[in-house]
Amino acid sequence: MPIDQIDLVRERLGDLRVRHLLGRVSGVASAALEVTGFGAGVRVGDPVTLPSLDGRRGEVIGLDDGTARVLLEGGTEGISLRTPVRLEPPVRFAPGPHWLGRVIDPDGRPLDGRPLLPGTGRRPRAAPPPRPHRRRPLGARLSTGFAVFDTLLPLVRGQRLGLFAGSGVGKSTLLGDLARGVEADVVVIGLVGERGRELRTFVDEVLGAEGMARAIVVTATSDTAPQVRRRCAPAAMAVAQHFRDTGHHVLLLLDSVTRFAEAHRELAAAQGEPASLRGFPASTAGAIAALCERAGPGEDAGDITAVFSVLVAGSDMEEPVADMLRGVLDGHVILDRKVAERNRFPAIDLLRSVSRALPAAASDVENSLISRARALLGSYDRAEMMIQSGLYASGSDARIDEAIACHDALDGFLAQRSASVSESFAALRRALNSGAR
Repeated sequence: MPIDQIDLVRERLGDLRVRHLLGRVSGVASAALEVTGFGAGVRVGDPVTLPSLDGRRGEVIGLDDGTARVLLEGGTEGISLRTPVRLEPPVRFAPGPHWLGRVIDPDGRPLDGRPLLPGTGRRPRAAPPPRPHRRRPLGARLSTGFAVFDTLLPLVRGQRLGLFAGSGVGKSTLLGDLARGVEADVVVIGLVGERGRELRTFVDEVLGAEGMARAIVVTATSDTAPQVRRRCAPAAMAVAQHFRDTGHHVLLLLDSVTRFAEAHRELAAAQGEPASLRGFPASTAGAIAALCERAGPGEDAGDITAVFSVLVAGSDMEEPVADMLRGVLDGHVILDRKVAERNRFPAIDLLRSVSRALPAAASDVENSLISRARALLGSYDRAEMMIQSGLYASGSDARIDEAIACHDALDGFLAQRSASVSESFAALRRALNSGAR
């Protein structure tokens, strides 16, 4: 659909203000300011700037009688009492098809050095999810380019999948491959708290021109203020919802929910909310659930198929964020460091991973192949210590003998790329039959 640049400029001109409320700093506490003078015209979440400090930005995070509590971006250095603080109009976050191929911040400002106008209308970054009783069911299985996802861990249209991984096990590379390989009309990538150096690497090398052609990257790097990092995930979700509501199938890749939760924790601490479970405030679970519920099938033609990554230190799947996320998703995939260390990528621990799209996403014959593959891999896993130490005697257990015979073929299958789902199942059948005598 062609973009009418005149309409975009007209909308942008309508955002301009000639009058602003002006307050003054009445107190400084850690990273937050106490500001008086706004009166009743200020709301929580409103943006502010400090004109005398090169327009340093901040956000209203709390209100008291006659006082606004403001969290600044960039700290409080250089702030003095009576410093003027200007209340800005709410950010008009308005995605559009002209955002494709662009890198933006959570407020819709371009980060790739080229100008970018908001679209028409307005999209709230904290938009509600589709109505539960009006949502359509999960759709058809998607081709991903990976044999393991096309067979044993199917990804279906509208599914919400968790990707749990430690650092350095190939998570970013896998997300980039999914961005290029999964069937979708639009790809939205949210990079929360990513290192600045890694952002360009991800855009230029991992995604490349092919991946960026249909993608929008929403990012807030690790050096940005917590309120900016906290807005990044909802902003990426709002972009995905915009395209879903116009009938598109959207692939949303959010990296990572852990950094979103950490930013939420920092912001909650600044607002005075007490910590509870391992330092996270009680509101964290609700914030994660509210974010994830916005993905999935829509009420009409569009869907959001979402992959949410979680950083798990030491592969601890019981840490708070991983535990919170697992309960609201339609499956989880675990990347294991031991698998990565033997140079098998994607480094998926199949036996600890599950897709709740099964058994509905596969036929009876396909489900039979999947069950047999899982059973054989499980048998090998349970006997691996005896096998590696030479304590297992061939012929002691027919199932273990079969598992040993086809283990190398199955392990190799988990790293295979594929062109189609049917090709992947044919490769799985050959791997299972490789141990036949």
